Amino acid sequence: MKLTLIGNGIMAQSLARGLVKNHDVEIIGRDENKLKAIKEKIPEITFKTLDDQENIQNKNVIFCVKPYALQSVAARLTGEANILLSILAGTTLSSLKKQIKSKYYVRTMPNIAASVQNSMTTVTGDNEAKNTALEICSSIGKTLWVNTENQLDIATAIAGSGPAFLALVAEAITDGAVNAGLERKLSRELVQGLFSGTASLLEYSHPAIIKDSVMSPGGTTAAGYAKLEEHAVRSAMIEAITAAYDKAVELGKK
Repeated sequence: MKLTLIGNGIMAQSLARGLVKNHDVEIIGRDENKLKAIKEKIPEITFKTLDDQENIQNKNVIFCVKPYALQSVAARLTGEANILLSILAGTTLSSLKKQIKSKYYVRTMPNIAASVQNSMTTVTGDNEAKNTALEICSSIGKTLWVNTENQLDIATAIAGSGPAFLALVAEAITDGAVNAGLERKLSRELVQGLFSGTASLLEYSHPAIIKDSVMSPGGTTAAGYAKLEEHAVRSAMIEAITAAYDKAVELGKK
């Protein structure tokens, strides 16, 4: 399947890296120098500079620009796409339908792990396009179809913003090990293994079960966990998800 990515930012590049494994990928962007640099990194793609007009007739389009650029970029598109997949946070299906012509409309929220085909991608939109959308998104990792746009906005806070939150945790744990006296290289390697192994456990076990299986009475985990609770890490994570969701809703109203 040929896919046309409109946009040349970090997410577009992450998607392209994963999608080229199974699809013919074209990137259309406004910065020719950046497009050439992307081509050097991902030689399998083709690229075009977005001029005054770009015909998307019968194309399978993945819209990857920033939400604020929707109107200016959409004004340059002509024709009717076969399917439009938007990764724009908070941008509603009704807004997309007013700006871009397409047979079917779908909202998706992948994350940067798409570049290694391990994204957790949430999808919703026209039911007629469900199978096609899931087929495309499954080539970059796991997919989850949700029933409403509100559910996708909540999922955006988890799957879309979540890598940044987890990266903060990973960095903090690494720094903690360095502070205790372990070399940074060793600390990073340990944290990478920790996240990989815990991700595998989460496929089969509830987080509370994992926690309880590690925490013995009066042990090292209990001591460390008490500090996390003392500094309200759990509450901070809950508030981070809420804030990210609220921002997605706010973007949708603009």
